[in-house]
Amino acid sequence: MTQKNNVTEQQKNQTSLAKPVLTGAGIALTLISLFLFSVDDPNPEWGKFWMLKPLIIVPIAGAIGGLFYYFMNFLSSTQGLNKTFAIVVSLIVYVIGLWLGTVLGLDGTLWN
Repeated sequence: MTQKNNVTEQQKNQTSLAKPVLTGAGIALTLISLFLFSVDDPNPEWGKFWMLKPLIIVPIAGAIGGLFYYFMNFLSSTQGLNKTFAIVVSLIVYVIGLWLGTVLGLDGTLWN
């Protein structure tokens, strides 16, 4: 009976890697899209496809933030790390990573 409960608890704590990675990338893509599509008159020096760079780089940064969340969640469930601490650190790392990805993506266009 104890072994059955232990297996159920392990399955409950295990989440798919794809879920936090895709969630992080989706949030980042949504935020950068709202920002980019609000530009009415882009500078002609930027080129025709100036939006591609930020639309690729920022979601990658968001996906890496989601990967960090997955790693911290895994550590909190296996190593006994405080769950609240893991979520707060993950959120801080995600926001900093999203900001750095936005700066890198917009470098040479809107971030000048």
